[in-house]
Amino acid sequence: MCVEGVEGVGDQGRRARRWMGIGALALVAVSVATGPATAVPPPPPNPSDSEISASRQDANAKAGEVGQLTNQLAEAESRLAELQSTVELRMEEANKALVDLQAAQEAADQAQRDADAAKREADAAQAQIDAARANLDAFISSSYQQGSTMGSISAYLGASSPKDLLSRAQLLEAVSGSQLNALEMMQQAQTDKSNKDAAARQALQLAQQAQDQAAQAKITADSAQAAAVQAQQSQAAQNAQLVAQKTTVEQQLYQAQQRVSGLQGQRQRYEDWLAQKQREDEEQARQAALAAANASSSSSSSASSGGGGRPAPAPAVSGSSSQVIERVIARAMSQLGMPYAWGGGNAYGPTRGIRDGGVADAYGDYRKVGFDCSGLMIYAFAGVKSLPHYSGYQYTSGRRVPLAQMRRGDMLFWGRSGIHHVALYLGNGMMIEAPQSGLTVRVTRVRYGDIMPFATRLVG
Repeated sequence: MCVEGVEGVGDQGRRARRWMGIGALALVAVSVATGPATAVPPPPPNPSDSEISASRQDANAKAGEVGQLTNQLAEAESRLAELQSTVELRMEEANKALVDLQAAQEAADQAQRDADAAKREADAAQAQIDAARANLDAFISSSYQQGSTMGSISAYLGASSPKDLLSRAQLLEAVSGSQLNALEMMQQAQTDKSNKDAAARQALQLAQQAQDQAAQAKITADSAQAAAVQAQQSQAAQNAQLVAQKTTVEQQLYQAQQRVSGLQGQRQRYEDWLAQKQREDEEQARQAALAAANASSSSSSSASSGGGGRPAPAPAVSGSSSQVIERVIARAMSQLGMPYAWGGGNAYGPTRGIRDGGVADAYGDYRKVGFDCSGLMIYAFAGVKSLPHYSGYQYTSGRRVPLAQMRRGDMLFWGRSGIHHVALYLGNGMMIEAPQSGLTVRVTRVRYGDIMPFATRLVG
């Protein structure tokens, strides 16, 4: 922000006293000729150059701090986004581990059931073999006993013929061979079931190992998820602190900018007072000279007193672009708190509003002295450019620049289907405006809803 080229406090004070002295002499002359004159109002406060410079330096320092915090917050938000992605990834990995563990548990449970069933089958087969072997042993023992002592005698005695005797011998042999064959088949089946039992127990062992590995993977995934969540929460807390710090400094920046604007507004009002005082003094001196030269002619006196009227607008502004912009902004800021009045405001200052037959009338704007949005722009740019009292025409009154390139001192406009509002951009996302009926001239943040894509630049 450039420092506005203005006179020192001492020079302005001497200049004010000189003009007040001239005004007093002229007032005496006029009083002799025409009677008492209206008392001159006292000058408004005039801040020193050092006060304005110090307030600007403070605002610039706060703006730099806001910029640094904005960069830090952007980096922190990027880090938070990365950590959030990591949390989501770790959560999915934990979900996968849980699914794998559940599958491993189900597989282990099934393997346990298969092993139990195989063992029961093997045990049942062994029991059948043991029973069959006991029966066969008893049969063989009985056969041997009969064959060695009574077996053959019983066969002979019980046989009714040689043919019957042969049948009985063959029957004994067949029964013995059939039992032996059945025993061998049962032993083969028992071997198969034993093999199945061993395979089931091996599968159970593998399933239990897989379950243990899945359980360990679940523990690892849960631990990683917890660590990621903790890191994300820690970063979120840091972000919250940065946001709070940035908000505080932004408020301090706004207050510093308000101080700058207030001091500049005071300086502007003082300069306007000086300019107006000079014009009044010059007019009074001229009237005094005319009154002295034409003291005997009432008509000449009457003619000489006709120079009154409303004050002229601000004189043409000269200086660098930054100085002109600061003067424009200071004029606008000098009207902070002035009521909104539809149709109000011109190059001389606030005026009475006019009727609109609707909302403005409901707020009594036609009874208020103030500004509407375009009227405030007319006053701010008085001495720079004469503007029409219509925001649509003001939009085309200067060079249009994209919003991305807008800078301090540009006019901003709203209304896609038809422009309905204008404000003056102050920089750092702030603007001054005469908002609407019922409100007052204020400084506020730029609203981007319905804003026109271009700003209008009259200076620079």
